[in-house]
Order: sequence, then structure tokens, then C-alpha cells
Amino acid sequence: MDVSSSATYRFGPFCLEVGERRLLREGSAVPLRTKVFDTLRVLVEHSGRLLTKHELIQTIWPDAVVEENNLNHNISTLRRALGEPATGQRYIETVPRVGYRFVASVSSSKCTAAALAPAPPAAPERSLRQEIRFATATDGVRIAYSTVGSGPPLVKAANWLNHLEYEWESPVWRHWIHEISERHVFVRYDERGCGLSDWQVPELTFESWVHDLETVVDSLGLDRFDLLGISQGGPVAATYAARHPERVSHLILYGTYGRGWEHRGDRKAIEARDAIIKLVRLGWGMNNPVFRQIFSTLFIPDAGPEQMEWFNDLQRISASPENAARFMEDFARLDVREILADVTVPSIVMHCQGDAVVPFDEGRLLAAGIPNARFVPLPSRNHLLLDNEPGWQILLQELAEFLGWNNRR
Repeated sequence: MDVSSSATYRFGPFCLEVGERRLLREGSAVPLRTKVFDTLRVLVEHSGRLLTKHELIQTIWPDAVVEENNLNHNISTLRRALGEPATGQRYIETVPRVGYRFVASVSSSKCTAAALAPAPPAAPERSLRQEIRFATATDGVRIAYSTVGSGPPLVKAANWLNHLEYEWESPVWRHWIHEISERHVFVRYDERGCGLSDWQVPELTFESWVHDLETVVDSLGLDRFDLLGISQGGPVAATYAARHPERVSHLILYGTYGRGWEHRGDRKAIEARDAIIKLVRLGWGMNNPVFRQIFSTLFIPDAGPEQMEWFNDLQRISASPENAARFMEDFARLDVREILADVTVPSIVMHCQGDAVVPFDEGRLLAAGIPNARFVPLPSRNHLLLDNEPGWQILLQELAEFLGWNNRR
């Protein structure tokens, strides 16, 4: 499609001037970096049509080889610039696994003063806007982190299979994000080696993960906060709480453990995990539905088609095959049992009874090792609770009591 360099496009309160390389909102310029502007231009020029990720990457970076994360980051930046979803208006639609579509009504007319009159204010049910920034660890690795919501801060230690932007519209994670951000400034970050954080990293060790958590909270200037550890984020969160009890108000551990599977003495489980690591190195990131379905079924066996498809895609989007295998090898060697007795902050441990990723007994042993920790069994076979499960409502009730949510209303 040939587009004149002098073309202008109007949508909502915005005007896109292609020749001037300028985006205006009600007459005021909205600053956009070069490739972010190009992303918006291509989407608007093809308004209403689904553009595949490959097509967008080839158009925006015609002379370079870039990772899909670059496109994801541009889309995230555009959504913030356009006010999604805080304004209640949606401009960019995500088609999972495929690409993006510009869905707002677009007209090709000059941006006159009358055309740029303020649009009627929207009345969304609630304001939910994610802000993504980067912090630099002591070894130079850039860690992507996000904040959303309002209230006292609650920090989630990064766990494997994180991607800040991809999780935002996820049928597996969005209910976690929405519920917590209703009552807290919810801080999430992508682990080094995956998501929007740097993938090429000099070190991928347990101590580096703890230091990355320290880097994020120090970058935000948080003096005291609630800390959440899910799955492999649990040992990191527990270690941080033991080392910095003056900064952690409450420790929430979910679906996690104090020892990796190499320390559990189950020879068959070790052989099975070793086989999975070999499969990861061979098949991670490939468009192989058989391989991906095996892994997704392990994590969320009772998921619906939409949830399963999203988790399938998360595998190839969140990390490279080599990094994914390195993560699994490092997780196997984790052992924080000796520091659990040093955790003195109020703690709660919750674990799904049928969890096939982290056995239920590991959650029970973890709770027994932390002085005065409360243990809550949850009725589910999934590693991550989905929003339609009875266990999800139990988890919310337990968090409300533990964190005093009801007292803040």
C-alpha cells in the first residue's frame, strides 16, 4: 500500500501527521520514539486489517534482524501514549499468537482546530494502566519492571515464564494483576534472561535473582512493602525477607518450595525433569503444538482452550531455548531451607493440592520451616489458579484477611 508522505489521519482525539512525523492529541504533541511512531503509522495505515507480527517486524525494521520483544515493547509504549486502558478507549487489538489490528475509527482528513476539539470524557469502570521502566543491575543487566494500581506497594518476585507486556492481556495472569492492583501499587518485573529484560546475561544464578529483586525495589525507593513469591520466585522472596526483614511487611508464598527437585530424592522425578530439559533445548520456541501442549498441560491441566493456547505461546515468547533450559537446571539446584528459620516477618504459604509442577508436600515443608507461617491448601490441579476456580476465591479471601484488605475499603 503506497501512502503519501503528507497523509494525515484522525482517530479519537488524535491526529497522526505522517509527513511531519508527529502525533497530536487535542492539538498537543505526543512524543514518540522513531520506531514507535513507525509502528503506529503502519497500524493506522492498515486500520481494520490484522497485521501479523512477522509483517510488522519486516515493515518497521526492513534492514535489521530484531527479536519479537522489540515489537511487543513498541505496542506497550503506544498503548500508554494513547491512554489505553485508562481512557476506556481501545485502539490496538491483540490477536494472540498472530499479530495486532488497529480497531479505532480512522478518517483521512486534515487536523483542523475543530477536528481536534476535546473528545467527551470516557467513563471506564476503573483505571488500570501499566507503566514499564528499566533498572540496571550491578553487572549491567537491564531489568524490565512495571507498576500499576494504587495503595501500599506489593512486589512480586520474578518467576520463570514472565513477560510484562504479554501477561497484560493474559487469561492466565490478568485476574491476578487486576485483583492485586485494586488495592496496591503492584510491582512486577521480568527475570533476567526472559521477557522484556535482557536475554544475553553474564550470570544466571540464584544470587543474581536476589540482587535483581534488590535492584528493582531500590530503584523505586520502596522502604517497606508486601512481598509475593510464586513458583521459583518463592525462594527469592523468602531469602530477601530473611535478609531485609525491616523492609518486608508481609510475605506471601504461593505454589513454591524451599528445595529444588535435585534435593528431593525422587529418582524417577529427576529422570523425568532431565528429559524435559532435553526437550526444551530441542523444541522450545518451535511451532510444534505437540511439544508445547505437553508443557502447558503440566502447568494448567484444567485450563480452557484460550488459556492453553496463551500458555503455549508464552513459552516461545518469554525466553530462548538455551535460557529456558538454564533456568530449569538452576531451579533444580535451589536450596534455601537453611534460611527459612531466619524469616521473621508475617508469612502465609498457599499451595494447590494437585499441583504437578511443584508437589503439594513441598509447600507443606516450606511452611513448616518458616516460624509461625500460616499454611493454606487450595483445591486445584493447576500450578496457577485460574479465575473460574473455587480455589481462586479462597485465595482472595485469605489475602484479604492476611493483608487487611477489608479494613482499607
